[in-house]
Amino acid sequence: MHLVLIEPEIPANTGNIARLCAATGTTLHLIEPLGFTLDDRQLRRAGMDYWRLVRWQRWANWAAFTAALPKDAGMWFVEQDGPCRYDEAAFGADDYLVFGRETAGLPRAILEANRNRWLRIPMFNAGARSLNLSNCAALVIYEALRQQGFAGERKGV
Repeated sequence: MHLVLIEPEIPANTGNIARLCAATGTTLHLIEPLGFTLDDRQLRRAGMDYWRLVRWQRWANWAAFTAALPKDAGMWFVEQDGPCRYDEAAFGADDYLVFGRETAGLPRAILEANRNRWLRIPMFNAGARSLNLSNCAALVIYEALRQQGFAGERKGV
C-alpha cells in the first residue's frame, strides 16, 4: 500500500503517519510544498525512531508524483463529502491512499476529476468540522489492509 500526503502542514501529523507507515509496511509519499522542514523537532518527536523503518519518498509537486505512477495505479482520495464511504471501497494491495492538507483538504479539481474514487469517513456531529489527519490515515489504511487479509502481519505481538 501507499499513503500520499499532499502538502502536509503539521509536523506532528506527518510524524504520526510515518510511524503508522512503519508499523504497516506502507510506503509514504510526501508532496511538496511541506509546511515544515523534515528536520523539524516535532516531526522527529512524533515519528520517534520509526523514520529509519519507513519507506518514503519526497516529491516536488503533484504533477511530478503522478507522472511517476504506474499507468494502472489505483488511487483513492479521502476527503469529506465524498460519494462513497471508505469502507465501501474495494482496495488493491498496491493502491495509493491520498490525503490533503490539514487546513484545506484536497484540491477540488482533483476530487471532481476522480469522483468515483473519492471516499469519505462518516461524521455524526454537525458541529465537528473534521477528524485529525493521522486518525483518518489510520482508519483507511487499516480498512485497506483488512481487505487484503492483513497479509504480512507479524503475529505474536
